[in-house]
Amino acid sequence: MAVWEPYPYKDKIDDDFELSIVCHRPEGLDKLEAQTNFSKQELQVLYRGFKNECPSGVVNEDTFKQIYAQFFPHGDASTYAHYLFNAFDSAHSGSIKFEGFIMALSTLLRGSVREKLTWTFNLYDINRDGYINKEEMTDIVSAIYDMMGKYTYPALKTDTPKQHVDAFFQKMDKNRDGVVTLDEFILSCQEDENIMRSLQLFKNVI
Repeated sequence: MAVWEPYPYKDKIDDDFELSIVCHRPEGLDKLEAQTNFSKQELQVLYRGFKNECPSGVVNEDTFKQIYAQFFPHGDASTYAHYLFNAFDSAHSGSIKFEGFIMALSTLLRGSVREKLTWTFNLYDINRDGYINKEEMTDIVSAIYDMMGKYTYPALKTDTPKQHVDAFFQKMDKNRDGVVTLDEFILSCQEDENIMRSLQLFKNVI
């Protein structure tokens, strides 16, 4: 999965400085350790990397897009990064703090299958009304194809995202009401290996 990986520090001075910052927040790390699937040592490394990229301790959408674009130089990641930012910004504050980032990362990397699928559902539920409609899924899938670029999909046609979504919806919309609920989403993913493999491909870009 494409996530922020902590960058190596330039020298020991920087390393010691960041470690000293971490040591000033032991209660916060203890709480995060209890709430996530990361050890305290892992949280310290992740926090150092987060602070290295975002010295202010928070990430706004523009900065998030700039960082995310580095992972996909052959495509346009801005639209997908916008959707992903909104999914990380669960508090609707317009910025992502380390706590929110690490909680989501814990779910995506080490959560149960249901937790991962619930998070993915919330990503696709753009208007956050508790349902995924075909337009929302088309927007997300199209943004993913745009981001991956022509080098990853050399034979990509303009109607491929729509075809992909049509196939998804035919299997997911169990009661044919035009929307997919969380339960329908999870059930469909667990029942159909093809859907799960497709979603795994998409989650690799998170």
